[in-house]
Amino acid sequence: MSNVKIPNSEPQLAPASTTGSTASIAILAVAAFVIVTTEFLIIGLLPALARDLGISVTTAGQFVTLFAIVVMVCGPFLTAALANIERKRLFIAILVLFAFSNALAAVAPNVWVLAIARLLPALALPVFWGTASETASQIAGPGKAGSAVSRVYLGISAAMLFGIPLGTLASDAIGWRGAFALLAGLSLVIAVLMFLSMPTVRSSQPASMADQAKILKSPFFLANVGLSILVFTAMFTGYTYLAEMLEKSAGIASAQVGWWLMGFGAVGLFGNWLGGLWVDKKPLATTAIFSVLLAVGMAASMALAGNSIWFAIALGTWGIANTALYPICQIRVMKAASKAQALAGTINVSAANGGIALGAVLGGLSIAAWGTGSVGFVSAAIAVLAALAAALVSKLAPTTASSGPANKVPSASPARS
Repeated sequence: MSNVKIPNSEPQLAPASTTGSTASIAILAVAAFVIVTTEFLIIGLLPALARDLGISVTTAGQFVTLFAIVVMVCGPFLTAALANIERKRLFIAILVLFAFSNALAAVAPNVWVLAIARLLPALALPVFWGTASETASQIAGPGKAGSAVSRVYLGISAAMLFGIPLGTLASDAIGWRGAFALLAGLSLVIAVLMFLSMPTVRSSQPASMADQAKILKSPFFLANVGLSILVFTAMFTGYTYLAEMLEKSAGIASAQVGWWLMGFGAVGLFGNWLGGLWVDKKPLATTAIFSVLLAVGMAASMALAGNSIWFAIALGTWGIANTALYPICQIRVMKAASKAQALAGTINVSAANGGIALGAVLGGLSIAAWGTGSVGFVSAAIAVLAALAAALVSKLAPTTASSGPANKVPSASPARS
């Protein structure tokens, strides 16, 4: 999950040269692609990985839980601790760490080494998302920040559309270890390109954390964070085991699962656009609408698993809602904190990963108790609870929550800047 940059939020960056800004921002977008693919690639590899290591799919699914918990617990603290490091050096170090961890995953002899390989990038991911968009804004220069951030976030959509499905397909040809090895090599290539093209960008002294932390006293803000946890729990109770569900419940051949995941990501681009279109004016209502759509798509995918055409439509509905809820939740939480929006975004990333971890656990438990065919119904029930919770959260909104320039937050959707 990524962080959204709000122009003029703390901390501010010192001026940087805009020479080669287009290439630098493009490389940041590719780095985002590598980082998001590293986070979620394992979802498509769970069946193959479980077979190779001799563990159950539900046990393998806890690698998703591990990654999310580390991001949730360590993200805000590490991002704050590394806030003053020169950005180019920081990003190169992160990519080298991702290269090492992916290479370690590729040669992991057992689940414990693989767990270490998943822990290391989880430490670095929130640091990247806490600083990438503000760096892109500075590199692009005045008046171009919105388009620059939008281009960086295309990396997320590309990972959901191409990175994760293609990694799954690659695992059929070269094995899941080969897929991690490819990511390791790509991480190193991007690190070298960043070294050659990105200008030096330094941060100024960040704003007082004590002042920003005052948002934690707002019941409305805290309720919005809690809603994000619930939404992401619903999303990842099902999505964590989507590859397994495609194989076992829908009867999709393992060699075809990657193509289905690619279709899931492709229709998600439409959902990403829809979410960005509506969330700025009615964030809680938009959250409720897409939570209901998510529930319908998940439950229908389970009920219609034996009918190819209707199953594809149901899965597409799931994909639209799933992808839309990423920017919807991020923007909604930031709008709930008119001051310290950067901190709000970081907290939401941690909250979302808490939901991802909980969802992976609940999905695993439901499979163990009732079989793979149950996971969509369990996640749908949680999504309905999220929609109901959104209505309750709206009752806590301060009278000025929906008006005034301080609450205006630009969309994080790649379709809108």
